Amino acid sequence: MKKFYIIGKPLSHSLSPILHNYWFKKYKVDAQYEALEIEENEIKEVMSKITEGKISGVNITLPYKQKVIPHLSMMVNDAKESNSVNTIYYDDSKGLIGENTDVYGFQAGYLKSLLSMNQKNKKTIILGAGGVCPSIILALLKSGIKNISLTNRTYDKSIFLKKQFPILEIIKWDNHNKFIQEFDLIINATSLGLKNGSEFENFYSNLQPGSIFVDTIYNPLQTKMIKHMKNKNIKTFNGLDMLIYQGQKSFYIWNKINPEIDEDLLNILETKLKG
Repeated sequence: MKKFYIIGKPLSHSLSPILHNYWFKKYKVDAQYEALEIEENEIKEVMSKITEGKISGVNITLPYKQKVIPHLSMMVNDAKESNSVNTIYYDDSKGLIGENTDVYGFQAGYLKSLLSMNQKNKKTIILGAGGVCPSIILALLKSGIKNISLTNRTYDKSIFLKKQFPILEIIKWDNHNKFIQEFDLIINATSLGLKNGSEFENFYSNLQPGSIFVDTIYNPLQTKMIKHMKNKNIKTFNGLDMLIYQGQKSFYIWNKINPEIDEDLLNILETKLKG
């Protein structure tokens, strides 16, 4: 039986095992996918097990999307462009390969429908500069959205991303609420609304009518921030679609099967989240 894992910390919220194990069963693949919560100093051991064939592949989530890079033989495609890795596999001739399926996940989950809603030339702001942020920026750029601003509580992280993506406009966190009404597309790549939600209660009261809010958080389905936006009559998307589509691409990379996203799978995931 092949073994696959998602590595990160914390992982109690992850639905990736349910997603991949559903597809393994559906397509009769003799494999198991589990959550493996590790410390940073354990990354090297996990990579060694992939090289030795004891693990067939891993997904990476926070906070290790960049920290796995020194352990890889090479990065390819979107991983190379974003400098962010969420999928790893072993190639006999090339060694440990780092790939990024988050970019595809964001494009397929949201941008295809948003672009059909004539959002391509609209102003976009990203809240946060964490591990998934480079993937979001690259997904926006690849989709032709170039008017992108970014704000983060730690200003130095914003500047670091601007060096990677010079097209970014940086807004200081303390000032961003003054400008929020200028943006058509608001993307949350922070933990805002995940816990108490009190940190944004005085924010986002002057949003532009018709603006769209995308939250990269999928557990819970409706964060307090999404509820806040809905109360302002803002169209919202949660992070579940991104999870599903990035998982779909990872599954294909590992198994060369393009798995179907069917109603049974969506019902299982949504029931788990509501439960």
